[in-house]
Amino acid sequence: MPDPKALRVLLARYADLRIAAPPTEATRRALEDVSYTLCVMTGVNRVDDALGVADALLAEPGPEVGRARAEVPQVPDARPVGRADEVTLPRPSVGPATLLS
Repeated sequence: MPDPKALRVLLARYADLRIAAPPTEATRRALEDVSYTLCVMTGVNRVDDALGVADALLAEPGPEVGRARAEVPQVPDARPVGRADEVTLPRPSVGPATLLS
C-alpha cells in the first residue's frame, strides 16, 4: 500500500505538469518521471490505470483499501496504438525522493 500522502503529492504534481503551459523539455521529462513513479507505486504499467488505482486507493481509507485495489479492473498488457493520452514510461531521470521534495 503506497503512502496516501505521497500518492496525493504525485497526483497533484502530475496534474500540474499535464496543464503546464507552455510545455517544455523539462516539463515533459518531469511528467514522464511522475508518470513512471505513479505506475510503480500503484503496480500497473499505464498512467491511465495508475490514476484509476490511485483514486480507488485514496477513496477508501483504512482496512478497506485492499478491497478497493482488488476491485480495480485488471487491464491486459497490450495497449492500443495511437492513444494521445498515453505516456511512454522511460526510466526516471531523478529518484522518487527528489520528486516528493
